[in-house]
Amino acid sequence: MEITRARLIYNPTSGREEVKRRLAAILQRLERGGIETSCHATEQEGDAIRAASEAVERGFDMVISAGGDGTLNEVVNGMSVHANRPALGILPLGTTNDFARAHGIPRRWEDACDLLIRRYTVPVDVGQANNRYFINIAGGGSMTELTYEVPSKLKTMVGQLAYYMKGLEKITSLHPTRMKITAEGIGEFDEEFMLFLIANSNSVAGFDRLAPNASTSDGLFDVLALRKCNLAEFIRLATMVMRGEPILDDPHVMHFLCSKIHVETDSRVQLNLDGEFGGTLPCTFAVLPSHLQVIVDEHGESSYRHGTGNVSSIANANGHNGNGNGRGTP
Repeated sequence: MEITRARLIYNPTSGREEVKRRLAAILQRLERGGIETSCHATEQEGDAIRAASEAVERGFDMVISAGGDGTLNEVVNGMSVHANRPALGILPLGTTNDFARAHGIPRRWEDACDLLIRRYTVPVDVGQANNRYFINIAGGGSMTELTYEVPSKLKTMVGQLAYYMKGLEKITSLHPTRMKITAEGIGEFDEEFMLFLIANSNSVAGFDRLAPNASTSDGLFDVLALRKCNLAEFIRLATMVMRGEPILDDPHVMHFLCSKIHVETDSRVQLNLDGEFGGTLPCTFAVLPSHLQVIVDEHGESSYRHGTGNVSSIANANGHNGNGNGRGTP
């Protein structure tokens, strides 16, 4: 049996501490499948960036991110700066797991380990935001800071509910901000926006109808910007999103596809990169096509929730949904 050397980088507090509880079983399963795995447990912010970069420099065949979207974001940042990058494996054991959800990577740790053992990879686009990277979503404006302001202990205790609790707390502070958005090949928009989202995949904060045709293999971002609206209109749109109803045709929503976009403002607007704090505007966002090789199901049959049976999640993530990549209208 061919032996693969892997470095598993895990967040001990992710997903109600599931990684920590399952670690011995995970290592045993990978070992039986021919993956010789050593571990690094993160202790503080930025730790996974350093560990992933070091794993690339040490010549590991595979780097595995075990945790949530925040851990994955740091691993991607640590790997993306290098010219020669090993395969990226994912054990989605966090709270939301947007990237895994979009690509059908199984939620059950046993099935996710078996996926790693089969070692089937696909090229995936990565987003660059100034000198940082993201693999799933970037955003700024009202409510986008919510994901990184939720305390880790609260997520450990109540899971996804923690985000809804924080959202209710912040909803009264909603306000528009004047921003100038310059999209390559599309145009320039200088007006008041509530928020903007730059989607690389079709799962955003656990919802797959915000950017249903977004693909990590088309070399394009799906950009959504919510124009100035009142609280009632914002709640109406948020309710539609939570129900899984499409919002791209709503007059308050600007939507288009592009590979490079610059956003600036005179105000202080914080950035969210894959659910983590990503600095402040101004920022230039650019697609790095096929930048990482990510391990997925070779048949496109794994589902995030059950491990089998949902072809659409991978089909949508890779752009094979039969709807094409038609450009939205600003």
